[in-house]
Amino acid sequence: MKNKQWYKVLNDKSFLAEGRVITVHAGTKEICLTHFEGKICALDNKCPHQGGPLGEGSIEKGLLRCPWHGWDYHPCTGKAPGFDDGVEPYPVKIEGNAVFVALEAEKKHETTLSDIMAETMVNWGIDTVFGMVGHSNLGLADALRRQEEKGKLKYIGIRHEGAGAFAASAYGKLTGKPAACFAIAGPGSTNMFTGMWDAKVDRAPLLTLTGQVATQVVGTGNFQEVDLLLAFQSVAGFNHRVERDSKHSELMSLAVKHALINRDVSHLTFPDEIQTLPAGDETPQNPDNRITSFDFTPPAESIRQATALIRKSKRPVIIVGHGARFSMPAVIRFAEMLKAPVLTTFKAKGQISDSHPLAGGVLGRSGTPVASHFMNESDLLIVLGASFSNHTGITDKKPTIQVDFDPLALAKFHKVDVQVFGEIAVSVEILKEQTKGKISTQDQSGEIAERWDIWRNEKQKRLKEYRKKGLGAIHVFDALNRYAPENAVMTVDVGNNAYSFGRYYESKDNTFLMSGYLGSIGFALPASMGAWAAVGNTRPVVAVAGDGGLCQYLAEITTLVKYNMPVRIIVLNNNELAKISKEQRSGNFKVWQTGLVNPDFAAFAESCGALGLKADKCDQLDDVMQRLFSHSGPALLEVATDPELL
Repeated sequence: MKNKQWYKVLNDKSFLAEGRVITVHAGTKEICLTHFEGKICALDNKCPHQGGPLGEGSIEKGLLRCPWHGWDYHPCTGKAPGFDDGVEPYPVKIEGNAVFVALEAEKKHETTLSDIMAETMVNWGIDTVFGMVGHSNLGLADALRRQEEKGKLKYIGIRHEGAGAFAASAYGKLTGKPAACFAIAGPGSTNMFTGMWDAKVDRAPLLTLTGQVATQVVGTGNFQEVDLLLAFQSVAGFNHRVERDSKHSELMSLAVKHALINRDVSHLTFPDEIQTLPAGDETPQNPDNRITSFDFTPPAESIRQATALIRKSKRPVIIVGHGARFSMPAVIRFAEMLKAPVLTTFKAKGQISDSHPLAGGVLGRSGTPVASHFMNESDLLIVLGASFSNHTGITDKKPTIQVDFDPLALAKFHKVDVQVFGEIAVSVEILKEQTKGKISTQDQSGEIAERWDIWRNEKQKRLKEYRKKGLGAIHVFDALNRYAPENAVMTVDVGNNAYSFGRYYESKDNTFLMSGYLGSIGFALPASMGAWAAVGNTRPVVAVAGDGGLCQYLAEITTLVKYNMPVRIIVLNNNELAKISKEQRSGNFKVWQTGLVNPDFAAFAESCGALGLKADKCDQLDDVMQRLFSHSGPALLEVATDPELL
């Protein structure tokens, strides 16, 4: 044996009794270790027929029997009696009580196609992957491991692939750049489908990487075979199988480029046999001179029309959506020149602090009377990066200027007086310069303060409502107003908890993440993992969920603990899908099948290694909120709430 290397495989030989076999590891290789007729021997662990693990077999009548289909081998020589085949034996030595096995020294790793694609992905800025390693993605997983060992990649192993996709979607919403979600063939990949759709409809860039069964068995009904290209063709704007003769680094470059530019989902699937092929002369790519600036200016005519409307306006209102999240400094400067209220959609909550003198709060079903008042009293709406969804309820009865980077979003649902196709910050700066010194708008800041006073007085009245059937949502969010860190990233679930959060919590320097257009229950906890992966410990992360939503991915609390993510979870527990009950009543249906049986959430969190807290009375909230936010690791606060007090 050339370049022989000895590996210790067993500390104490007495562990292996006479007549027993076990699996041990020598470097990265599995070895079948046997004890037969007083001698300890080592064999290759793979049966040559189907790769059955011989170390899980047994010695019967003097022969080692494969556990998968009963083929027999001599426990020390590895030969199959009566046949030409067998398994390779390896030298064994015993020093003291320790057992050593000799193997050929491991060869230097040869760069694979997966290595090239993983390095290309990292070069394009994707440094975070949420996934689950399994039998059909091992070659690609090994390439991701090497990038992580070089310090170029953060890999977060999740408990459910759906949580991984939601986490990656939230990462894209927060940062504007894609993370990757990663799964095996078949059910692992299909579990990601909902999170992929969440990213797609909310225009968050996302890269999906999937393992696939070997190409030679495709179409034969092989174990876990699902046509992933067909399955994902409706959700992935870029959707390709990696082939032996693909231009591999170019394929990965295009996948990331599509995700970035189109704010869409890209998907690459890797057949099992492709993942470990040698890369040959292929080299990784990077984005140098491969991607253009997005700072494009709108057409002059649309600017002319928009400035004409602004010059005539006395009471303009600015409405910002999620699409304006990276343009807010320019938007706020424009608002301050106009002295106009800035209202937000629910998805855009927090893009302007509610303490700003021009902040008008959230508009729509999750909103405040402050916002609805100013929309109704306006003579011009300037809508930036918003989609006119029914949930937001932007009126179509006012003169409107709409600015968006997506031409399909302009006048999508009804006619708009002026459509401005351009990057939002660039467009707003041009509008500001074109109208500076040429406007006669009223200073609405005093009226904004008055309307906030009216709304805050109303909230004080609602705080007195308590039926001893659990706290009202307003009690929870009033306390959160006092204790939540000013710069926290907040992830929100779907349900009455979200409506109340939008209505009662007054944002500071917060960023809010939610499943907007898809409205998928279960978003908050996985999204908090994506948020933490993006900001690390530079900003606090808070997840707000109802009991129905939290239970969808409850096991991910163990992921928070594993990676020591200091996420604070607040769960409003009313033992009911209360939003659905409310919809049944409003639709004149009987309430049916909305009751829930829940675990003790605080005790569950404690069992996972997190801090668990509970409150069911108003006078407990200050203490538990203080403890929640002073804790340095993952923590959960369970609040018993009344489903009728929204």
